[in-house]
Amino acid sequence: MTLFVESFPNSLFAHFCGLFLVCLLGLTLDRLLGEPRRFHPLAGFGTLAIALEQLLNTAPKNGRRSLTLGTIALCLLVLPLLFLTLWLSAVLNGLWLLLAQALALYFALSLRGLAEHGLAVAEPLQRGELDAAREQVSRIVSRQASALDEQGVAAAATESMLENGADAVFASLFWFLVGGLPGVIVHRAVNTLDAMWGYRNPRFLYFGRAAARLDDVMGWVPARLTALTYTLLGNRKLAWYCWRRQAPQWDSPNAGPVMAAGAGALNVQLGGPSPYAQGVKQRPYLGGTSLASASSIQAAIALVRHGTWLWLAVIFAINGLVAVVAEL
Repeated sequence: MTLFVESFPNSLFAHFCGLFLVCLLGLTLDRLLGEPRRFHPLAGFGTLAIALEQLLNTAPKNGRRSLTLGTIALCLLVLPLLFLTLWLSAVLNGLWLLLAQALALYFALSLRGLAEHGLAVAEPLQRGELDAAREQVSRIVSRQASALDEQGVAAAATESMLENGADAVFASLFWFLVGGLPGVIVHRAVNTLDAMWGYRNPRFLYFGRAAARLDDVMGWVPARLTALTYTLLGNRKLAWYCWRRQAPQWDSPNAGPVMAAGAGALNVQLGGPSPYAQGVKQRPYLGGTSLASASSIQAAIALVRHGTWLWLAVIFAINGLVAVVAEL
């Protein structure tokens, strides 16, 4: 028992050092390599998800049957990944485990890709090339881009940067920190299925419900940590006000806090009516009074980047605290 107590702080210190190194290495790989252009694991996973959905989702109007089959499809796609990553976590150790975790984190997060997609919209907007900006924004949002004016394009891209910063960056870091290799892989798989199946339309209303609800559960804590990150790094007073007062009006329990806090942190007006193929969707306004522009897209990218450095700093600080405790 005495040996365990004496070794516990050092083991904990080594654990947190490993977490910090994996996060740093994963973000470094993302910075150097960006998103893989070919053979991305998520692309293969998406292909399987499409095939399974087409096979099982044959009666979308039958609510109970469609919900059951959607849940089965979710389990068939996610549970093998969970078991595989649990097995890898058990058989790998030392440097091999660290490298496997870093690669998984690299494939799961997309900070550089997020910035590239955002700048692809901001740069033509700055040059006054609205059609080019519309084409680029149509690749990252589901809105009817042809109906968006300059401000609408900028607002859509800014919202995408803030929301995907939560899903593709901070949630991946969070689930690696709390769940290791299984955590980050399962979260990315569930989040991908929600993006593919989580639509409230006749085809996916029931079939995608299990994936959407599980994604809401897994995203609840990371979304609020993201909102806190945006608040600390921006206009804190306005961000806190928007988070508390405006977020509950949003229809998504996780996107609301993220986008409200982000809009307040940037003091930019987001939300409002938005055109979709099915018609104009009336959404509450979020944030401050400044109109969205190319600058707000760039500011949102910078906010996400600074947030990742803040998270790394916090992990590093925890390492230091554990090291101090180990010396006591």
